[in-house]
Amino acid sequence: MQIWTGLGNPGPKYALHRHNVGFMVLDVIADMYDFGPIQKRFSGWVQEGRIGTHKVLLLKPATYMNESGRSVSEAIRFYKLDLDALTVFHDELDLAPFKVKVKQGGGTAGHNGLRSIDKHLGPDFRRVRIGIGHPGHKDRVSGYVLGNYAKSEQDDLASMLGAISAEAEWLAKGDDPRFMSDIALRMQE
Repeated sequence: MQIWTGLGNPGPKYALHRHNVGFMVLDVIADMYDFGPIQKRFSGWVQEGRIGTHKVLLLKPATYMNESGRSVSEAIRFYKLDLDALTVFHDELDLAPFKVKVKQGGGTAGHNGLRSIDKHLGPDFRRVRIGIGHPGHKDRVSGYVLGNYAKSEQDDLASMLGAISAEAEWLAKGDDPRFMSDIALRMQE
């Protein structure tokens, strides 16, 4: 089993925030692969399903971003999984908007959701970094990440979410380079 966690904040007022792109990805994956109903577990919302032959639990922590690690660690411990079973989808300031990169382990780059997971479980988990771009000055970061995607970005956002979902089987198989390459190709179309 794999646990795929999307980072975000619960509630409708946060739904379209750049910081919630991790939640958005899981919603599209759950829909595309016909995952089971949403259940409340592990201080969050989970859906179970399969991507290809791989069993995947989608987890959206309901703890708010700063406490995401509590929810994720509950799920990891319940299933007695190692960190190599965990994939975290999150927004990334240091990537151009709608670029998708995967990396194993690393720092938190000031991301409070990653910082919380690192605190509870350590840094050695796979991250799907979803570019949101940088507003240009650090004083504008908070308002930017907690702001909605602009109307002019909606088509690119939908294309990226669809591409991530369509290529998710490569991620489930552990072929991160193919996953990234195929998303990039889809985004050029």
